[in-house]
Amino acid sequence: MSGEPAVTAPAATVKCVVWDLDETLWEGVLAEGTAGGLRPGVLETLRSLDRRGVLHSVASKNEPARARDRLEQLGVAEYFLCPQISWEPKSALVAAVAEQLNLGLDSLVFIDDSAFERAEVADVHPQVRCLDSTAAAELADLPGFDPPVTAEAAGRRRLYREAEVRRDYEESFQGPRAEFLRTLGLRLTVAEATPDDLLRAAELTERTHQLNTTGLVFDAAELAALIPRPDQTLLVITLEDRFGGYGTVGVVLLGTDGTQWRIRLFLMSCRVMGRNVGGAVLALLAREADARGLDLTADFLANDVNRPMYMVYRLAGFEEIGREGEVQRLRLRSGAGRANPDYVELHALI
Repeated sequence: MSGEPAVTAPAATVKCVVWDLDETLWEGVLAEGTAGGLRPGVLETLRSLDRRGVLHSVASKNEPARARDRLEQLGVAEYFLCPQISWEPKSALVAAVAEQLNLGLDSLVFIDDSAFERAEVADVHPQVRCLDSTAAAELADLPGFDPPVTAEAAGRRRLYREAEVRRDYEESFQGPRAEFLRTLGLRLTVAEATPDDLLRAAELTERTHQLNTTGLVFDAAELAALIPRPDQTLLVITLEDRFGGYGTVGVVLLGTDGTQWRIRLFLMSCRVMGRNVGGAVLALLAREADARGLDLTADFLANDVNRPMYMVYRLAGFEEIGREGEVQRLRLRSGAGRANPDYVELHALI
């Protein structure tokens, strides 16, 4: 994504809180032998945000084994994904959390009692919210920490734990990328949305920035109003593999005027990056549009981070046919993009 301006402001919705440990998560300093219990309000914050689907991780300058043991002793180790515990600068640790969780830095909050550490992270990563440890008990009440609470959100930590197992398997796999994908047993379903899907679909429009073609945001009520309209079709995408379910990982909003399917919005969760799910979905839509005698077109509105979705379109065979203001209008070339990847078992319920 060279040449694009860097993101320098926090996203509207927080996806992960990255915690310092000494005098932030717990009382005292581990290396000095004064580490005590959790600080007031911390356990309630961990539980409340976890139920909402906000993740937790660690960026701490400590001895890793001792720090992990202390988290176990306090009964909270299960809450923390990909903890980064070393003597590197906190900015490097925060960046490692974002990379391992596949999250944008702008969706992270860093909380630390040290003004120096907060300033160091803020200087290197201005898009990261940096908060003093005194805010720990009130995090759940702050703006950005209140995403829609869905069944999938409540299970988000489990989904990330399964993702860790997948990542370990991927790193240990010896062989071509396509063969690795075949061993996963990917099962992709594209279906028309039902009322039960609307909260999660709305959550995805609000939380997904990088793999989002136009940035349209809808709440559940707005999506519900689209379902009965004959000129609009709302689709949800789910994915499973040998390790479990990824949950609902994508949304497509199609408009039609009787001659074309126009993809107004196509977004994918970052958790499926590298699986070519986007290409498989576009191949399915291309075949379904052909069956209905319709052209397949798409809108694309570039922003600072969504170039990967533009490349999904281009690799599928879409080309630009014009512009409407800042929105690029794309159309699938005749004969392009119809083949489904052979490592994805695809189910269409549309």
